[in-house]
Amino acid sequence: MSKRNKVLVGAGLGVLLVVIVVVSASAKREKGVDVRFEKVGRRDLVAAVTASGKIQPKKKVDVSADITGRITRIAVREGDYVQKGQFLLQIDPTIYEANLQRAQAAMSSAEAGAVQARANRDQASRLLARTKDLREQNPNLVSPEQLEQAQTAFEIADANATASQHFTEQSRAALQEARDQLAKTHLVAPMAGRITRLAVEEGEVAVPGTFSRETGLLLTVSDLSVIQVKVQVDETDVVRLHLADSVEVTIDAFPDTTFVGRVTKISDSAILTAASSVAGQNDRAVDYEVEITLANPPSDVRPDLSATSRIVTDTRKQALAIPIIALTVRENTPVKTEQQPRAAAPAAAGTDTKKKEAEGVFVVSNGVATFRPVKVGIAGEEYFEVIDGVREGDTIVAGPYQAIRDLKEGARVKSTRQASDSASRRPS
Repeated sequence: MSKRNKVLVGAGLGVLLVVIVVVSASAKREKGVDVRFEKVGRRDLVAAVTASGKIQPKKKVDVSADITGRITRIAVREGDYVQKGQFLLQIDPTIYEANLQRAQAAMSSAEAGAVQARANRDQASRLLARTKDLREQNPNLVSPEQLEQAQTAFEIADANATASQHFTEQSRAALQEARDQLAKTHLVAPMAGRITRLAVEEGEVAVPGTFSRETGLLLTVSDLSVIQVKVQVDETDVVRLHLADSVEVTIDAFPDTTFVGRVTKISDSAILTAASSVAGQNDRAVDYEVEITLANPPSDVRPDLSATSRIVTDTRKQALAIPIIALTVRENTPVKTEQQPRAAAPAAAGTDTKKKEAEGVFVVSNGVATFRPVKVGIAGEEYFEVIDGVREGDTIVAGPYQAIRDLKEGARVKSTRQASDSASRRPS
């Protein structure tokens, strides 16, 4: 083959290779990105906040020890129902009975001393009166010194009578205190309810919980007629809650049953924990306590059971909706923050421009995806309410997530459902 022919053949092969590359790229562009299409339609939406917590009775009383002593008798067991005023447990009263006897003796002694002091005051008063009478009848019979002595004796006797009266009142208070201390050895139920916790045994020493309530806790009486769920709600969700919001509650111990309730209390302050109070830990999540009252709790429910609540915050009937996964964020055309004259020179590097981001969806028309900003309302479990931006019947890109994330403006797309349908129609 001549040199000229070789050159022609090489040039032909090069042109053929370029044509193959161009045709392949064109075919790839025509093929488009595999995505999932969905038409914008109307749906019933329910916005809800999910939170977990514990079952708690609305009212419970922790019975603690106010005195120190050994427990000699416990008349109830955990799980028993008790009535108000029913005997619960006995603390050894020996020391407090002795204190009461001593206080009674001191009271008797004080009263006797008061009687004696009053008698001395009365005697001094009569002596002073006779001395004054004699002095008035004949000044020579009673000297001024004798009258002064009688007056002083009366004042001393009167002061002693007053002091003895105060001492009697002090002894009476000590006697009442001894009686109260003795009464505290005999503990009774403060209200009707069930013993949900019994923290001590006979023979243990009960001590007052001065610095810690758990230290002096003996038992807990709970009124289980009203059951609540106390859940922790994140700060971003608590602002959406309102009193009387409807709630669906599932209790782990009753997996096949859903209970209903209402929000009855929303805490105004965040839950403080040891970790959140440490300096430098302000970036930790902030939770608020929310109380939910159950309408028909199970009869065998127990405190501290784990529960999950679904609090309904808002509803929409037949709202225009788009899938949550379809919503994405893209940058709009940069907006200059400083106005410049038209004839001004091009901005130098570092001019203050701000790229504004917008939420929106990719609307598909003739196989081309175009980004369109939208305004959304409440969020259901899988769909957003659309307030503005798209119309009913528009076709949008609804997945998958990675494809939406990488999708470019004006890109060609095709439905994965159509591709799978074409594959299923191929002859075997």
